[in-house]
Formats: sequence, structure tokens, C-alpha cells
Amino acid sequence: MSNSRYLFIVSMNVKRDYEDLFNDVYDNEHIPYLLEVPGVNKVTRTKGEPFKFSIGGETKNMDGPSQNFVALYEIDSPEVVNSPEWGIAVEKGRWSTEVRQHTSERSHYMYKYI
Repeated sequence: MSNSRYLFIVSMNVKRDYEDLFNDVYDNEHIPYLLEVPGVNKVTRTKGEPFKFSIGGETKNMDGPSQNFVALYEIDSPEVVNSPEWGIAVEKGRWSTEVRQHTSERSHYMYKYI
């Protein structure tokens, strides 16, 4: 188990024509660069989808989330994402020049593990 004390969540959408590039760059460049930042312990990516679940004796049909892609960063402290090392890492590779402009509805959240 990680010793991470915080969870930094980034969610967004990407233009459909750029999903392959988005996934390639995120997995093969963006995440490896961010894992080099002191205090970043783990990164997990997810993609939303519709689902059904049971509650109170009923089955609920749920739409997929409005933001399709989510990255979960397990980090030591909130200061990690404001560090000089983070600032450099998020601009490396093709992310800042070829991908970022094709994303939209971006949200950033910080949670402390309890």
C-alpha cells in the first residue's frame, strides 16, 4: 500500500478525433514524466461508462459521467502539484504542444485520505 496522504483528481474530455493521440501521450509520456516528480507515488487512469446498480430494491440506470477521462494521482501533499518539478513535468513532451488544446471541461480536485 502506498504512503500517499492525498489524491489529486484530474478529469476532462478530449475531442474524439484525438483520443488515440491523447491516450498514447498520457500513458507513454505524461504519466512517466509526472512519476519522476518527488511526492508523486502512483497514477491511475480511468474512462467513464454507463452502468446499472441496485439500491433500495431497485435497479438504477446511470449515464456515463460528463467528463469521460479521469487521472488519479496519489501524492504526498498538495504542495506536490505546485512544485517547480511538477510545473516542468506537465509541460514536457507532446502533452503541452499536441494534446492539451484538444481537451475540454477540465476539473481538478484534491482529497485527503482519512
